[in-house]
Amino acid sequence: MSLREKVTVKIPASTANLGPGFDTLGMALSLYAWLEMKPAEQTTFHLHGNHLTGLPTDKSNLIYEVAQMVFNEAGVSLPELEISMYSDIPLTRGLGSSASAIVGALAAANVLIGAPLSDAKLLDMATSLEKHPDNVGASLYGGIITAAWNGQQVDHIRIEPHQDLQALVIVPEFQLSTSKARNVIPEQFGMSDVVHNISRSSLLVAALASGRLDMIQKAMSDRIHQPYRASLVPGMAEILEHAVDHGALGAALSGAGPTVLTLVDRHDTRKEGLEQYLLDTMEREGISASALWLDPDLDGVTVLPDQDERPFLDRIKGEVNA
Repeated sequence: MSLREKVTVKIPASTANLGPGFDTLGMALSLYAWLEMKPAEQTTFHLHGNHLTGLPTDKSNLIYEVAQMVFNEAGVSLPELEISMYSDIPLTRGLGSSASAIVGALAAANVLIGAPLSDAKLLDMATSLEKHPDNVGASLYGGIITAAWNGQQVDHIRIEPHQDLQALVIVPEFQLSTSKARNVIPEQFGMSDVVHNISRSSLLVAALASGRLDMIQKAMSDRIHQPYRASLVPGMAEILEHAVDHGALGAALSGAGPTVLTLVDRHDTRKEGLEQYLLDTMEREGISASALWLDPDLDGVTVLPDQDERPFLDRIKGEVNA
């Protein structure tokens, strides 16, 4: 084992489903968390930023538990860790906060002990924890991921996003747990709804892979989860139907919500009007929300150079302000 003194990784947020691709499609976004991990005599945590408030600071912390899974898989004993984290990814908003934590912990722990596990193995482990491969696959590999999981192994293909593709996300100031958002979805569907989603999901993958941005609107239509989740996110149904009238290529609930995702051509002259329409729609429903213009992240989780000896937070603030 080649044990490093410390490892710092940068992990992108992600959006999942993209409308019809329920639990199979994900895209990494240019919103990030940073995680530093190093061996220690006693396990300690340093959690920075408003989005990590209230998380455990003992060995019940998800990052610690995931790191130990890596060490156990590799046959390594490293029971005490010093873990520092800063995140700009809001919790339980549908932007892959748990997936980014899982991927960051897997990647950091793996590199810390000499990277004995492959990325494919890390994806399998991440999916077994997250229960679906879309968010974790996107955060691990970057770009757009289409993936299938058989309960043990993930098969995936990465799609390079078109250079003109941009995302505008509207983040409401309330949280929505994934479990609550899943509980409203029926367990059985009619044949017409199933065919609707299969056809649109296939069309969406082809559109994204071939750069046919003009096909995204029709391809993002969904009948499997969004109609049932609409009551949980006031304003969502209106946005899904009419965002394209204000310049969006298409719109979807981001993951389990409550964040709403719109895909946009970065050269479209209606972007400012689209943002105002989305915020106004939420405001009419009494929902306070913020707008974030994001690019597809192309790199996935990355290991930062370790030559910089500044304290963790000083280094990360330099990254955030860059």
